[in-house]
Amino acid sequence: MGAVSSRLVSRPRCSRCNLSLHLCLCDEIPQIHTRTRILFLQHVMEIAKKSNTGGVAVLALVNSKRIIHGAPTGNSELELLSEPGTWLLYPDGPAAPPGAPPPRQLVVLDASWSQARRMTQRLPLLRTLPRLALPPPEPGLLRLREPSHPSGMSTLDAVARAVAALEGPEVALPLARLAALRVQRIAECGTLY
Repeated sequence: MGAVSSRLVSRPRCSRCNLSLHLCLCDEIPQIHTRTRILFLQHVMEIAKKSNTGGVAVLALVNSKRIIHGAPTGNSELELLSEPGTWLLYPDGPAAPPGAPPPRQLVVLDASWSQARRMTQRLPLLRTLPRLALPPPEPGLLRLREPSHPSGMSTLDAVARAVAALEGPEVALPLARLAALRVQRIAECGTLY
């Protein structure tokens, strides 16, 4: 029997940041306080993905919560989407009215583009929320993979940009640094595994 490819051998992963232990970011995750509550609606298929960045964002944001969407048992916490002052971070849909107060809660879809699109179709309440749309990322943004959508970026990058827009760049800077550090470590190693 030939040698087993190192890419096929799964290394132990950190139970918090979900990266291989040699890439673990836990000591680098800041604790960021925001006025806006960030509610992550994570697609069930994202939970175990090594490429998922939403889980790291949840760990960094003190005023955040994660709800899993798509589990066979459903989720009673979806009622949180109807709280007053809730907006959705998404590139299209109903914009917030001019002069509207900033959101008290921002829903972030932690999913692939196709999963996020289906989530907005299947959860009627998401379709009614005012949107916070971010401009496309600037050239030179460190990425692990090319996005399938022109406005595409990792969940961690998107949340950092949303926090910068809502609460100021100084609040978001630790998130942006964390996103860059994550990409740098993985790129230096050459793999998520």
